[in-house]
Amino acid sequence: MFEDLRTLGRNFWLYTTGRWISQAGWVVQDVAVPLYVLDKTGSGAMMSAFVLAELIPRLVLNPIAGVIGDRYDRKKLMYGLDIVRGILLFGLLAFNLLGIGELLLTQVAMSVLGTFFSAGIVGMFPDLVRKEQLAQANSILRSGGQVLRIVGPVLGGLIYAFGGVKLAILVNAVSFFGSGLFEILIEYEWKTRELSSVREIWDDMMEGFLFIQSSKSLLILVSLAIVLNTLLNPVFAVVLPYLTRVTLGLSSVQFGSVETSATLGALVGNILIAGKLKEHSEDLLFRAAFLQFVSLSLLVVAAYPAFREIAYPLLLATFVLFGVFNTLVNVPLFIKLQKAVPGEVRSRFFTAFETVVMATTPIGMALIGPLLNVFPAYALITALLAVSFSVSVFYYLRFGETIMKVGEEIPEVVV
Repeated sequence: MFEDLRTLGRNFWLYTTGRWISQAGWVVQDVAVPLYVLDKTGSGAMMSAFVLAELIPRLVLNPIAGVIGDRYDRKKLMYGLDIVRGILLFGLLAFNLLGIGELLLTQVAMSVLGTFFSAGIVGMFPDLVRKEQLAQANSILRSGGQVLRIVGPVLGGLIYAFGGVKLAILVNAVSFFGSGLFEILIEYEWKTRELSSVREIWDDMMEGFLFIQSSKSLLILVSLAIVLNTLLNPVFAVVLPYLTRVTLGLSSVQFGSVETSATLGALVGNILIAGKLKEHSEDLLFRAAFLQFVSLSLLVVAAYPAFREIAYPLLLATFVLFGVFNTLVNVPLFIKLQKAVPGEVRSRFFTAFETVVMATTPIGMALIGPLLNVFPAYALITALLAVSFSVSVFYYLRFGETIMKVGEEIPEVVV
């Protein structure tokens, strides 16, 4: 296995180490800032404002960021934006700009910079390893991120308790500089095509969306991902918190442990892909998808009143299994898209894809939230799972062969 890790190459490990460093710093700040805001204001509305300050710029700017990621030097975007974010955070500390309004503006600025950063790296990453190594490379990168998601909240809480929000921001600032230094050392060449007019931005933005439509196989795969995300996201974002806290009356620690169990399951799934399955994980896509629904059926049992006494251990088991099988679905799907989309349009494609997903996700949440006041949680979970399973079966029977071939041939770029 260690021989396999060495074959991933210097560029991959520089990229991955840099990403882990910046993620570690961001996790710390992402824990500390909400605690600081609540300590200062005690306002749930202000917390919502900070969430929106991160989401709205990303939704608005994603398509434009995709154009920049395809037109300009992705490596310079990567390390340049990391260093700029580090400078911004050091500036906050140097001038003591730690008021709620100042931090809110900083949240907007960090979201803008992060949007352009993400567009560059999503286009760059598949070029750093061989095509047949993408499964292992993606899983290793994600595994480190999941470890940070497990230990990060504890570390962030300790740092905030010891040094307050200033220390948390300092840790994040240093992490961005450290990440940038690793990224500078990556050997990566990209043929740039600088923009000459605003019209070109619009044309390039539309090209990202048109590219999805240009390939039947890509359109099928993307539509499946969007439909399932719209149906299943409310289960985790809306129904699960309501079920655990209101219906079952679990403690905040128990709720946190349920969410952590999903991360542990995802970590196991990524380790399986990185160490054993590798590119063969793509062959297991539909089997993993149906096992994912089997694991989620336990959620219905946990939500049913007759099983309240064993609901907590059932929830833990459900989300460990779901984390494993969901990873065995998501990673192969993402790899198929990485293989199928040519480098010259990759940033625009993935930002267009993310924009559509972000735009459709609130639809499911807006519908499910009010229904919780009318129907029991187990009934809503059953309905959402039944519809999602039916959609998956339809796609498998109607388009299964087409989906499995995504990535084998690269479609022509729409001009």
